[in-house]
Amino acid sequence: MRITDLLDKRSINLNASPKTKEEALNEAVALMAKSGKIKDTEAYKKQVFKREEESTTGIGEGIAIPHGKCSAVTKPGLAAMVVKNGVDFDSLDGEPVNIIFLIAAPDTKDNVHLDVLSKLSVLLMNEEFTESLKSAKNVDEFLKIIDEADNEAKSIDARLEATSGNNAKILAVTSCPTGIAHTYMAAEGIEKAAKKAGCAVKIETRGSGGAKNVLTAKEIEEADCIIVAADAQVPMDRFDGKHVIECPVSDGINKADELIQRALRKDAPVYTSKNAPQKSETKKGGIGHQIYTQLMNGVSHMLPFVVGGGILIAIAFLIDGFSVDINSLAEADRSNFGTITPIAALFKGIGGAAFGFMLPILAGYIAMAIGDRPALALGFVGGYIAANGKSGFLGAIVAGFLAGYLILGLRKVCEKLPEALEKIAPVLIYPVVGILVTGLCMNYIVEPIMGIINTGLNNGLASMGDSSKLLLGFVLAAMMAIDMGGPFNKAAYLFGTGAIAAGNYDIMAAVMIGGMVPPCAIALATILFKDKFTKEERESGPTNFVMGLAFITEGAIPYAAADPLHVIPSCLIGSGVAGALSMIFKCTLMAPHGGIFVFPVVGNALLYIVALVAGTAVSTLLLGILKKKVVQ
Repeated sequence: MRITDLLDKRSINLNASPKTKEEALNEAVALMAKSGKIKDTEAYKKQVFKREEESTTGIGEGIAIPHGKCSAVTKPGLAAMVVKNGVDFDSLDGEPVNIIFLIAAPDTKDNVHLDVLSKLSVLLMNEEFTESLKSAKNVDEFLKIIDEADNEAKSIDARLEATSGNNAKILAVTSCPTGIAHTYMAAEGIEKAAKKAGCAVKIETRGSGGAKNVLTAKEIEEADCIIVAADAQVPMDRFDGKHVIECPVSDGINKADELIQRALRKDAPVYTSKNAPQKSETKKGGIGHQIYTQLMNGVSHMLPFVVGGGILIAIAFLIDGFSVDINSLAEADRSNFGTITPIAALFKGIGGAAFGFMLPILAGYIAMAIGDRPALALGFVGGYIAANGKSGFLGAIVAGFLAGYLILGLRKVCEKLPEALEKIAPVLIYPVVGILVTGLCMNYIVEPIMGIINTGLNNGLASMGDSSKLLLGFVLAAMMAIDMGGPFNKAAYLFGTGAIAAGNYDIMAAVMIGGMVPPCAIALATILFKDKFTKEERESGPTNFVMGLAFITEGAIPYAAADPLHVIPSCLIGSGVAGALSMIFKCTLMAPHGGIFVFPVVGNALLYIVALVAGTAVSTLLLGILKKKVVQ
């Protein structure tokens, strides 16, 4: 897309003569409306004036770039005004404005226009370019001047990325509330000032299209000083212990030379963050710490799907529990518990849809933490295969790491390609080759291995059924907690449902109680042992009571995925104890699902509750002992 693609001839006035800033903005909005890209002119105008209240868009040197981003804009667009006599625009330098470019940005995820707008913003900082625009005799000449400049200019992000490996000792971050113009103009100003001072600088831009040219932990650690020129929120914890200059984004445009000189002198306070990790923690563990961080990125994004979907499914069971007498149902209909009444079916369908995203999200965001955005698609595909195959959440974790490191490998390979091919790698080579390789690895390596494990588990369970009911109860219930929805869990659950068909109802009772313990124990542990869980885990913990009591083991998955070496053994032992006690108490269950909502049909229900409480207590105590304290 080119700059002139956003300009409509009807939206250009080379002889404007507004008397005040308000008149100038009203005329510019009227010009924009002529382009047909605004469906609600008043709503758009309100947004433009609201932005102006935050800080003036008169950047100085006779230029103003007002803008509005909202749903009233149907297509991205520009309106241009040349005010030859100038107008007082409350500019940063106090001088009148001669050129006004009004930006209209739709409130959508389609950000293809942002590079174009950032390029225009930077061009307007070139005095020769702006003088040419003011001297244009007609609209066609005006557009031609812009088009010719567009041919020669690169986008600011592309140029900054090309110089990112310069071992810069000065770093900068620029950001404005809408992230359209001032973000990039400040970056341009700081870059020019650094070049003039003979020093290298790396600049992270945080515009509407997201963060670009992001500063790495290594670069931050080695930097002498960091300039944060921003009017919008910027992640600051990463700068703990560094000299940081904090200033408005306008200073990056008009006071860039001063900022660079201050940075060279380290004339800035040392930033201190209460939320920043301790230095020893960030360095401790090396590769292990990186893997943990990558895993947690997947877990944190997966958590809303687990909580939202799990609660909705629990509500479905609750509705059927109050609406249907399960004793009156035929044995075949009991397997439909949770979908018998229409409203229950609706809730279970929505909750099930959320659960369907759970493992692809887990794998996708693990992959993204390793290989950035190109790895996201690969992780989603690998997670989907795991969710619909035999490998479950453990397979999704493998898929996430596989996808992330596959992208890192592809990047190294593509670096050796000709420049023309290297540029298309993110949109062609990474997705096509990456998804293919991920799919092949999942289908021909991960899934077959889990299939063998599943078959072995089923055969082993069948052979031990008559020898020891107590041991069988412990093993089946423990299997429900090993992978919480994966091959072990599914093998135990299928064995339990098969036993119902054969008239052995004690086995299903042990299976269900084994699946109820992990979420219940997690919920209780987050209350009793707060220092062993992160803030996010503590806030989500109580919802596991609902999921656990509804026999939704998946509620514990985020906690198991975040700390498998301590959470899984704790849950496994507690579930095993509950399953063994269920067998000892001769509890029976004729329904294959439902949690507490099917307790009315449990044989020896009171002792079944005792077994559940005992198993939950054991797991909770082990979680408190085994889990390490979280460093805030």
